[in-house]
Amino acid sequence: MNKPDIGFIGLGLMGSAMVNRLQDRGYHVTVTANRSRPNIDAAVARGAAEIGTAREVAEASDVVMLCMDTSASVEGRMRGPDGVIAGLRPGAVVVDFGTSLPASTRALAAEVADAGGSYLDAPLGRTPSHALEGQLNIMTAGDKAAYDRVKPVLDDLGENVFHLGDTGAGHTTKLINNFFGMTVANAMAEAFAMADIAGVPRQSVYDVMAAGPLHSGMMDFVKAYGVDGNPAMLAFAIKNAAKDVGYYDQMARDAGVSSQMAPAALGALREAVDEGRGDDMVSQMLDHFVARFATKPG
Repeated sequence: MNKPDIGFIGLGLMGSAMVNRLQDRGYHVTVTANRSRPNIDAAVARGAAEIGTAREVAEASDVVMLCMDTSASVEGRMRGPDGVIAGLRPGAVVVDFGTSLPASTRALAAEVADAGGSYLDAPLGRTPSHALEGQLNIMTAGDKAAYDRVKPVLDDLGENVFHLGDTGAGHTTKLINNFFGMTVANAMAEAFAMADIAGVPRQSVYDVMAAGPLHSGMMDFVKAYGVDGNPAMLAFAIKNAAKDVGYYDQMARDAGVSSQMAPAALGALREAVDEGRGDDMVSQMLDHFVARFATKPG
């Protein structure tokens, strides 16, 4: 069976790893520059075609994939005379791998449908290293027939590929996932900082907590930095965590409710960004809490 032509927009750490995987699996990929010039050059060196606009990417592609940082970035690449929608092939499928606001996703899906295509939200779990090996978790939602058409491609990218329901369900699930993960990470970081204040070794606190039902992967990620000094076990920047928890909070408000738990994690993350820690990894929120206890003991 012939493989579909793939267009890919957003070759950051995750996107470039996904393009590498697609190329390893024999797909022809068309790309356009966004921010990461070296990643574009690497993809082109491995056989990708580079063209100038998102519209041209869509014109060359059966499946258009976006891996962008924000809903605003996705909307900017999708809309306008040089956007994806303007260049869609009849029956093309657009896949948004980023973490976006569900309301934005549903609006874009309607516009893509009007243009004769289908739009899937498919946010990702795991890391760029998993992407290189085709071991991502992919939380897909949208038109089931379109999903069935692109599932062989998604299976080449992911170990666990889900179809979660109607448009927006993927991004909703991802935001719930990241809200929970970032809340746990912040709680563990504060726990280690509180152990310092109380004079209890961080390792001892971890050993006790990890021996019971509280043990989790997120706890281990924070411990990797807080005890072992390795922040790279969770390669997710504080500024991105703040964006995602902020989107979760916005999603709740869009639904007519307010989150009781999100404001605590979101406040800490945004405070750390304001301190200049935005490019640090989430496990390094520990440094924020340590500094906060030192400067605001009351």
